[in-house]
Amino acid sequence: MADGGGQLGYLGVSRSLSGRAWRERAACADLTRRHQLSLGLSEPLARALASRGIEDGQGGHYLNPTLKALFPDPSGFADMDRAAEILVSALEAKRRIVVFADYDVDGASSAALLVRWFRAMGQEIAIYVPDRITEGYGPSPAAFRRLKAEGAELVVTVDCGAAAHDALACAAEIGLPVVVIDHHLMRPGEAPKVEALVNPNRPDCTSGQGHLAAAGVTFVLLAALNREARKRGLASEPDLRAWLDLAAMGAICDVTRLTGFNRALAAQGLKVMSGWKNPGLMALRDVAKATGAASTFHVGFLLGPRINAGGRIGRSDLGARLLSTDDVEEAAMLAAELDALNASRKQVEADVLDAAVRWIEQQSNQTDAACLVVAQDDWHPGVIGIVAGRLRERYRKPCIVIGVDRAANVGKGSGRSQPGVNLGQAVQAAYEEGLLLAGGGHAMAAGLSVRPDAIPELRAFLCERLADEQAVAAAEDGLEIDALVTARGCDRRLWTEFQRLAPFGPGNPEPMFAAADVRIERPMALKGGHVRCTLTDGSGGKLKAVAWRMGDTEAGKRLLQEGGAVHVAGRLKPDDWQGRESVELEIEDVADPRRI
Repeated sequence: MADGGGQLGYLGVSRSLSGRAWRERAACADLTRRHQLSLGLSEPLARALASRGIEDGQGGHYLNPTLKALFPDPSGFADMDRAAEILVSALEAKRRIVVFADYDVDGASSAALLVRWFRAMGQEIAIYVPDRITEGYGPSPAAFRRLKAEGAELVVTVDCGAAAHDALACAAEIGLPVVVIDHHLMRPGEAPKVEALVNPNRPDCTSGQGHLAAAGVTFVLLAALNREARKRGLASEPDLRAWLDLAAMGAICDVTRLTGFNRALAAQGLKVMSGWKNPGLMALRDVAKATGAASTFHVGFLLGPRINAGGRIGRSDLGARLLSTDDVEEAAMLAAELDALNASRKQVEADVLDAAVRWIEQQSNQTDAACLVVAQDDWHPGVIGIVAGRLRERYRKPCIVIGVDRAANVGKGSGRSQPGVNLGQAVQAAYEEGLLLAGGGHAMAAGLSVRPDAIPELRAFLCERLADEQAVAAAEDGLEIDALVTARGCDRRLWTEFQRLAPFGPGNPEPMFAAADVRIERPMALKGGHVRCTLTDGSGGKLKAVAWRMGDTEAGKRLLQEGGAVHVAGRLKPDDWQGRESVELEIEDVADPRRI
């Protein structure tokens, strides 16, 4: 490995073919040396550890995160003990409990955790998941009235509910007790009146665990339930470690920061998942044709999207039912249905993405706007969030995709943002200006409802409001490189060494490697807009590489040309095809030395 620094950027790249500057990920040299000596690491790995903010003495827990060392005290969460008392009392009284879950992976995982704890304690509880199309997100007065009429005596909301003021007020009016388990941001003074509200992001919670997904919060709740059950002398509490796979599903698929306790949940949960004891996850692995030990790739790209497909374009409760069932035949049936829905979702998503790109690039000056807002009739609301994320990756700025229902005279939109641009705050401001029927979110994602004739005014408002933030974000937009490698040096040993940093996600980015002055051999355009090629350089090595969804970008077009050296940056992935135990580079960016 060599030093690739330089005043103009890493390898001199001040502007890549995607418009980014490259820079070496910043790391303290003294801290790097201390990690080397205390942990016996190579310099590149020690440097990567230092660059991720891991202080001296913390490296051991980071490389081997354990629940014993990092599990928080449940009592540190506001209302956690109160929630445990209510739920255990309901168990003892055999009250009819309903879990009201969000329709995504985090909601399904959270619901399954509660179902499995109560089942282990001898009681089956029901699951209710609202339909994305007809009911929208979270609890509603109509849903609570329905549950009350059907005999519910206690409702536990998971991954939703903290901001459902109207629904919770209705529940109080009709005498339906509600416990809220959530993790979404809350504004000061907005806590609704419920039996208990457990949310590390409520303003008065001092747990310091605000980065947890709802499944992580629910897992801590199970520990509190065990403690409360033990206090009351109930039957021996279940071993929660068996359900760590569900906590990991929520943490990874909800793209939460994998630091501290949350990192331990993900790391230990993947180990449990690798035993494939959960019938639903095992069935989903089989239909996805996944192999090997569970990883963030399995969860984020193979299992998670299939679970989400039920809530996006199918029956919203399929994921929660799959993760909570112990019936192998039912699991196989549900997994097959979700797999088919996922295939349909991919096609719907591709159609909407193609139409959105055409619209953006055919409208004059659209790509220069601070925020891209694209709308069209009948775009499926179940895929607009995914498409917004794809557009953000392509144009590297906030993007909002709106599907318009002309019959109802409403557009439902979902947005994704660029680091440094607070989209949720801007959407909230648009709502306060009267431009939206509803809207909110957080810095990186937002949702909204709008009248179709107000979309042009909304677009102008957001572009003006976000212009300064976007300009700063664009100037700072860069690709951070962990190490410079050669084609010969990219081997299984290097990949294995850096895997000690896994699991990867927000707060712990997957290592990014750069290779300088490589030549492209045998480029091939693949179906789906992907590009595959072989990279060679002066080291004499050959490195297989693939660039996903880059075929029609400047970087992809350059990869399809043979001749002339380029710099590439990407992530190493294992390549076990036919037992070869090699690696390939998943290309993130390309720089042409003649154009940097």
